[in-house]
Amino acid sequence: MKSETKNNAVVIRGLTYQYRINGSIVLKNIEFCIPKGEFTLVTGLSGCGKSTLCLCISGADELMNPDGILTGEVIINGKDIHKINAAERALEVGIVFQNMDTQLFSFTVEDEIAFAPENLCLPPEKIKERVDYLLNLLGIEYLRESHPHRLSGGEKSLVVLAAVLALDPPVVIMDEVMSQLDKKSKMRVIDVIRMLCDMGKTIIAVEHDIKAIESVHHIMVLQDGKLKSFRDLNGEDNTCHI
Repeated sequence: MKSETKNNAVVIRGLTYQYRINGSIVLKNIEFCIPKGEFTLVTGLSGCGKSTLCLCISGADELMNPDGILTGEVIINGKDIHKINAAERALEVGIVFQNMDTQLFSFTVEDEIAFAPENLCLPPEKIKERVDYLLNLLGIEYLRESHPHRLSGGEKSLVVLAAVLALDPPVVIMDEVMSQLDKKSKMRVIDVIRMLCDMGKTIIAVEHDIKAIESVHHIMVLQDGKLKSFRDLNGEDNTCHI
């Protein structure tokens, strides 16, 4: 048990999820683990449970659907994500939702990115340094004074990603972030993912077009709520038997 959680950022044991009592089972006995610092791509047909899996891993399932029923364990960096409070979760795992508008509430992009570190009570100079760094990293400096809700879908994706990274979580989940990006922005995000992995962060991304994504360590395929396969790019089975 200790070695399992020590070497892996994400450990999922027997994860089953349904939206309500007597409702259909959306995730069915999912089990896998992801090593620290690696990039996992999650794919599968629409409705197979990809977004629900992301919510469960981040602990946001309780926020998005209070009536949901989850069994099994979701261990992030050795912590059961559903047994810690929301503030602690945010420091362990960040998520960019498929519907990004639910994560945008400030009047400027700069304030949106600064919001999380301000709530951590970081010194003002540190907050400015972090905001400037992320604006430049994602190539959105020109959006600094823009209203987040007036941006294009692709720009919103980058702003929300910057806001998530502002908390510096070791695990980052992106639910179809690439789908609304142009080619240049998509390549920038891929470069950022590569850099984050080099820094030891663990990335989980949901995407349909797996050919468009580079630097992937593992590809996870969901089918009808079940884990169909979990392989590396050489086709070798990476499923953890836990």
